[in-house]
Amino acid sequence: MSVSYISYITYFVVAVLLVIGGKFAKGKVTFHQDSTSLDVTKSLRGFAAIGVILHHISQQDVFQRANGWGKPGVLNFFVNAGFFFVAIFFFCSGYGLIKSLNTKENYLKGFLKKRVVKTIVIPFYINVILYAIFNVITRVKLAPGRWICNFLGLSLMNEYAWYPIVLTILYLAFYFIFKNIKNRKICFALMFAVIIVQGIFFCFNGHFAWWAGPKNWWLNELAPQHKFWWTEEKILLFSGEWWVNSSIALFIGMLFAQNEEKIRGWFSKLYLLKLILIIALFIICNFFSSMAQWKLGYWSEWNGMGPGIKNKLICYLSQLPQVTIFVIMIFAIMLKYHVQNPILKFFGNISFETYMMNLMALTIMGYALPKRTNAMHLVINEVGVLAVTIALALIYKWICKQITKRIS
Repeated sequence: MSVSYISYITYFVVAVLLVIGGKFAKGKVTFHQDSTSLDVTKSLRGFAAIGVILHHISQQDVFQRANGWGKPGVLNFFVNAGFFFVAIFFFCSGYGLIKSLNTKENYLKGFLKKRVVKTIVIPFYINVILYAIFNVITRVKLAPGRWICNFLGLSLMNEYAWYPIVLTILYLAFYFIFKNIKNRKICFALMFAVIIVQGIFFCFNGHFAWWAGPKNWWLNELAPQHKFWWTEEKILLFSGEWWVNSSIALFIGMLFAQNEEKIRGWFSKLYLLKLILIIALFIICNFFSSMAQWKLGYWSEWNGMGPGIKNKLICYLSQLPQVTIFVIMIFAIMLKYHVQNPILKFFGNISFETYMMNLMALTIMGYALPKRTNAMHLVINEVGVLAVTIALALIYKWICKQITKRIS
């Protein structure tokens, strides 16, 4: 079997998951009233979870070079699509925050304990401990200072665990802003500002500690700064565009929840024409964002012109409308068509856990399989990562449940 068939089969299975349990709203101006319900969004989060797993699989070296150097890798569609799937998570979180605030009495009372400490902070540190044990078992050598920072959450034991850190910051901002300010317009403006500040901070921060030495020190392999663990790539917090390029979707989700009835009313007239325009606008935004990243690039440190802050800033600003239009397009489609099926619901119930345990599954399969690029090994790799991720996610979910129950 050709390695290309692995991509085609995977794409077909993903497409089937979007058809099984799919339901169109009947009538020209009739919409699904449950398009943003908990059950529907749970299936959507399940689809996003599968997308993130496939994104991480596609980025493995064996999948990238399976077709030969210079050619598109296996599962190439997912290689640069991870931020779209994470944007779905952020949108759902933002929507849930405002919807709960507007419908649940005293929602902010106990918010920090229930939504931050219990559902994010405690699971995050449990994940740190699990990965620390895994690193010891697999004999991963880390500098003493890095072990300490990893345990404190000042650097990442699990490099995929940036999402709960960003979500915690945004949840804290939401709590203190909406608890102390009554004017909703000001609240929304401040939430938008927090998200943009995070993005700008990454643009200055870069992918590593570029400020730790003279200009372009990192291009010199003999530079003494290479001896410090904290100057390596992706070590410091917010050292990567993935920390910031999808979080704007949380703000869009908040706006959507606050104005949902108005948005539904707007779409009720000339729905198809408006949907086509949104899709066309997404294609345009996607084109300009892709051009910015191709011509300038986030990884501008390696062009010999210093940290490349300007390049990063332009790329980041180009992705804001791209992500914004993407989540609007998804939920505009869901007004007319949405999917609910047992598989997506299952992944929706463990979406956070699969996200947090996926790196361990990838590492385990990397140890278990030889680095071969033939079709059989790639199939075993892909299926194995999915299976091990699910198993680890269920174990992780159970551990978190037992520990949070005892802490409560």
